[in-house]
Amino acid sequence: MKPIPLQLVTVCLENGEQGVFVGVPLVATDASDDAGQIEDIWFSDIQEVPAATELAELMQLLQAQLCRCRSMLQ
Repeated sequence: MKPIPLQLVTVCLENGEQGVFVGVPLVATDASDDAGQIEDIWFSDIQEVPAATELAELMQLLQAQLCRCRSMLQ
């Protein structure tokens, strides 16, 4: 089985609540420090995903969401 690189991003709110987001790595490990500056953060709508969804299927959904976001920016 081919490994899939994943990265967790934890967001902590002032009220103490936390959210963990899973996705493909945003910044390569060999990138310079200033290559990964955050310019903007977008949150998608909440989507219902079947509990039996496999990781590969989830990654395909994430990639499709990224493609839709990129097409909206152009």
